[in-house]
Amino acid sequence: MGDLVNPRVGRLARRGDLNRGPVLEFLAFVLDGELYAVQLTKIREILSPPPITEVPRSAPEILGVCSVRGLLVTVIDLRRRLGVTAATVSRRSRILLAESDQGEVIGLLVDEVRQVIRLSESDVELASAVLGGDVAEHFIGIGRAPGAEFILLDLASVVPA
Repeated sequence: MGDLVNPRVGRLARRGDLNRGPVLEFLAFVLDGELYAVQLTKIREILSPPPITEVPRSAPEILGVCSVRGLLVTVIDLRRRLGVTAATVSRRSRILLAESDQGEVIGLLVDEVRQVIRLSESDVELASAVLGGDVAEHFIGIGRAPGAEFILLDLASVVPA
C-alpha cells in the first residue's frame, strides 16, 4: 500500500518499524458493541461526562453544551451522528474532546474508551476498498490488530465545520 497518502489519514505520530512500515496511532473506543478508532492526534482530552445543558431546536445528534475549564463545548452523541441506536450515559461513557478544522473544540460522547492502538500502514485497509455507499463518507477504513478489527473513523466528516 506504500505510504498512506490518503488526505483523511495524513501523517500521524509514527515510529519506524522496518518490517511493516510506519506506525499510526489511534484511540480505540466502543459504540453499540462495535470497536471504532480515531486518530490519536485529533483527540485533545478524554473526560467523564460533565453536566450537559440541552440546547433547544438543535440537531438530534447534539446533546447540548458543557463547560470544560471555562470553555463552552458542544457535545455530539456519536451514536446518533453515525445512525446507530441511541443509548443512555453510563459510568463507562466518556467524552472525547476533539478539535475541528476551524479550531473549535467539540465533545464526542462514546460508550467506552479502550486503548491506544498502533497500526502499521499494512494493517489499514482503506474505506474505498472495503466499504461502499454513504457509509464510507465517515470512515477511513478498517484497522486490523492482533485479535481485533477496528472501524477507523474520519473525524473531519463527523465534526461539524
